[in-house]
Amino acid sequence: MKTEGHTSRILLTACAMLIGFTVVLWVVLSQFFNIFAPADDIALERRYLLFITVVLLLFLLVSLFIVSRILYHFTKPVDELALVAGKLAEGDFKARASVSEFSDLGSLASSINKIAQAGQETQVVRLMEKERLKTLIESIGSSLLMLGRGGTVNLMNGVFAQTFHTSSSDSVGKSYKEIGLPPDAEQLIENVFLSEQVHEQPIRLQKNGVPVHLNVYGAPVIGRHGNWLGIIVVFHDISKIIRLEEIRKDFVANVSHELRTPVTSIKGFAETLLDGALDQPDIAREFVRIIEKESARLHSLVSDLLELSGIEQHSFTLDVEQVDVVSIIREAEKLVSKRLEEKEMILAVEAPAKANIEGDSRRLMQVLVNLLANAIAYSKTGTTVRIGARFEADSLILSVADEGIGIEAEKIPRLFERFYRADLARSRDSGGTGLGLAIVKHLVEAHGGDIHVESKVGRGSEFSVRLPVHQAGNTAK
Repeated sequence: MKTEGHTSRILLTACAMLIGFTVVLWVVLSQFFNIFAPADDIALERRYLLFITVVLLLFLLVSLFIVSRILYHFTKPVDELALVAGKLAEGDFKARASVSEFSDLGSLASSINKIAQAGQETQVVRLMEKERLKTLIESIGSSLLMLGRGGTVNLMNGVFAQTFHTSSSDSVGKSYKEIGLPPDAEQLIENVFLSEQVHEQPIRLQKNGVPVHLNVYGAPVIGRHGNWLGIIVVFHDISKIIRLEEIRKDFVANVSHELRTPVTSIKGFAETLLDGALDQPDIAREFVRIIEKESARLHSLVSDLLELSGIEQHSFTLDVEQVDVVSIIREAEKLVSKRLEEKEMILAVEAPAKANIEGDSRRLMQVLVNLLANAIAYSKTGTTVRIGARFEADSLILSVADEGIGIEAEKIPRLFERFYRADLARSRDSGGTGLGLAIVKHLVEAHGGDIHVESKVGRGSEFSVRLPVHQAGNTAK
């Protein structure tokens, strides 16, 4: 019979006691022979001893069987309860105890089972909370680092590992000084440890050769009873905010500069006229012509600013209809014909007989005229501007190529920024506002398309606009 725990120990003790009692009984009964029979009858004595030996052995075996069954019946529930309690202590809350027929043991088993069930439910809740916390930490767009009281890394998220080129397996358990943090971040962490106060500081680092601006926020982690647990450090990527702030500053500076130039000219020539130049008709006429030219430039600049602002509004919509792009090309050619004649340039068109797409004809005309105006302005006299239109899958590719001065490769990504000029001197001479390509980009994206530029310095540039044949809706932001 297989026994374990208390059962085996009690059974061994009972067996030892029974064996001892049987041996003592055998010794006592063996002395009774001399009372009932002559002492010299050896054969009878041997038969007597054999008889009591057999009887006592049978008694011992029967007693051992009965005692073992009784002990096993009473001690098995206790051993089972002890085993379940041990599993619960080890964290195995799935273990359950059988309810004994004995009232006390049955109540104890029921209580242990309730504890196990409560522990299992608590364990499930903790696992869910741990998984939620892990998901939350990994879903945070900022880098997160948690340090223990000794400055060792306890936790980090994937964004932190990606930003600082490390991993949890390599960093957890190490000091924060060993994981390659920037010196400014290490200093901030030291300040948090020393002062036990919140500290915040912007830092800058290089990632794949690109500057990255981070705002580091460090705060102490205090337990419920006020005990110091460590600190948490969050690295917010503010590169986009910094970039937008730079763009805003550049925009304000550029607008101020662009407005100041014509306003200064108008003011200066007007003052000259008031100071006596009106009495000289030839000079007065020239000054008025300059004032008219500068006011036209100022009007163009304000109009482009208003146009760009309107396109960027959330309420901006496209008047979508069936548009023949070939007809738009012909109309655009008429609008720029005067500029072409002035520079003795040729406009070559390569397009199918019809090219119908869904779009806003007025806005598409604006896109094409702006691209043609740029091509003419930055091309030499007597060169050719080429317009191409072709279908690729569900898109129409509209291209404008010139034989102009070209654009340096490093300047191409900034072409569509407001007021950006690849060639400042030529831009001033062309009379442009620096907003044309920004308007083009917004209008193309409003149609669900994109624009691509290829250019070689001294050989010209080609602007390719991809427009979907069918519009998903009539409204674009």
